[in-house]
This record gives sequence, C-alpha cells and structure tokens, in this order.
Amino acid sequence: MSKTLCRHVLVAALLVAGALTQAHAADAPKPLEPTPAVASPIAAEAMMLGAAWAGPRAVAVGEQGIVLLSDDLGHTSRQARQVPLSSTLTAVAFADARQGWAVGHWGAVLATADGGESWHIQRIDTAEDRPLFAVHFFDAQHGVAVGLWSLVLTTDDGGQTWVQQTLAPPPGSTRADANLLSLFADAQGRVYATGERGLVLRSDDRGHSWVYHSTGYAGSLWAGIALADGSLLVGGQRGSVYRSSDRAKQWTRVELDSKSSVTGFAADGAAVLLVGLDGLRAYSKDAGQHFSVSVRPDRLTLTAALRTPQGAWLMWSRHGPAPEAAR
Repeated sequence: MSKTLCRHVLVAALLVAGALTQAHAADAPKPLEPTPAVASPIAAEAMMLGAAWAGPRAVAVGEQGIVLLSDDLGHTSRQARQVPLSSTLTAVAFADARQGWAVGHWGAVLATADGGESWHIQRIDTAEDRPLFAVHFFDAQHGVAVGLWSLVLTTDDGGQTWVQQTLAPPPGSTRADANLLSLFADAQGRVYATGERGLVLRSDDRGHSWVYHSTGYAGSLWAGIALADGSLLVGGQRGSVYRSSDRAKQWTRVELDSKSSVTGFAADGAAVLLVGLDGLRAYSKDAGQHFSVSVRPDRLTLTAALRTPQGAWLMWSRHGPAPEAAR
C-alpha cells in the first residue's frame, strides 16, 4: 500500500482520531524538534481521541498534544500542566492512579508519573511520521503499543526501552502491513488488536508474538473491548459489530440499526455502550448480544467513552467532552 493511499484510508478510518489531520507532503517529512503543547483557553473544545481512568481521574488525549483531566466524574475538565509534544495524541492507558502512557504521531510514547498532570517523552521518531494508534499496559512494567503498517512495540521496563516486534504476514498476504487501530485485554491478560481487513490479532505473551483471527468482515475495525463474561466485541466501518465467546476464534455479527461507523466501547458488567460517527450511541444490557441505538440530536462525532462507578457514561468527541446522563 502506497503512503498516499494509506493516508487516504486512514483519513476515512480515523476521522474521529484525527490521526492524519496534519497535512503531509508526498515526500518523506524532515526530522523535527518536538514542541510542547500550548496552554489554550479552549482546550476543552479540542478533538479528543482516547480516554482512560487514572484512579478516580478521567484522562483524555487528543489533537495538538492536548490532555484533559477531570476530577469530578466529567463535570469539568482542565488542561494538563505540562505536555512536551504538540502533535496529535491518539490513545492513553494507565497502570494505576499515577503511572500512565499516551501515544500518537511520530511514533511518540509519553509517560506520566503524577496522574496525567505532567508528561515526558519516552520514545519518538521524528524522521518518519508512523503514528501509534493504541496503547495498553498490563502493569507498571509491561506494555504494548500498535500503529501504522503493523507497527508493534513492547516494553518490559515501564517504557524505558521500547522494542519493535516483527509480525508474520496474515493468512493470504506476503507481508504484515495492515494498520492496527485499537488494543484491549481480557481478564486473563490476553491482549487483542483490531485492524484493517476485518482482522483481530491475539497475543498471549504481552504483545511479543501474535496470532491472526478473521471476523469474516472485509473492512476496518476501529475499536474493541473484552467483557466481564469473557466475550469480545469489535466494531468499525458502517456500523459493523462482531462478537466472540471463544477468544477471537469465531465471530458472530451483531445487528446494529445504524450504518454509522463505530469508534469506541465502554462497559460495566453486562452493560455496554458503543459510540461512533454521526452521534451514534448504542446500549446493550446483555453483554453485547443486542443493542438499542440512540443518536445525539446534534450528530456530534463521538470518539471515546468510559463508565463511572456511579453508573454514568462519560463520552468525548471531536469537540471535547460530550456530557451524557446516567442510564
């Protein structure tokens, strides 16, 4: 796949992530010096792409290196004090209330030791903008990140070093070049990646080796989640949702009364929220076997969601936090 074609694919597939909103010339970009994110009075209106809990704090990341923190269950947000990168951040994960990591453009990995207040760069490659789209940490030492053209990085020392893993080609292909778009883990520590061509990858060794599973879908899968009962859900283009109850080996399509693309999941037990483009919200009470669709009147593109301990859904969008009442 050419760079130009790949960019077009990602512009469509990651509209919500804004992963390629920074225009690139056809030739390779020149190395650059990272510049810090700028404090903005309208930071809460920025496109947010990923969110995670840092203990009781909700942390969201997005365009221009903006990191938003909420200490009151999403009622208000403020910008992080120090972020050393002004490029798009696409995903965030925390091992505990203080130690977290964010990834994004230029293959950047940022780390925090104070719950997201301040960050430092652990990894960046400014010679080539090969974005990372997802990150997951099993504990404070072991993590994995994935991104463009099957980029897979692992760390076993809390991010002090990141090692690129070599993927075998998927069945029927001669090389591993599918874009890997999300990561999620189950209760047993298996980690899954979703990608193009309906692929779901599974790793039983914290991201060092992977096996491919096909959902039977030909499009891109942008998001996934492992539920409390062990079942898996993945979703992507044109309202495509698939469910597995055998660790990704077999998949069944879940009918969704919407053609809007799925961008994220959140869950609490059997309660599941699915969010997506065009204001898509879909709720399930039976661990993703059935969904009822509810579209926001403003059709605001939703990009990420979390469930609060009080039973409310927090959502983020291409225009910052998107408040939602508890259900």
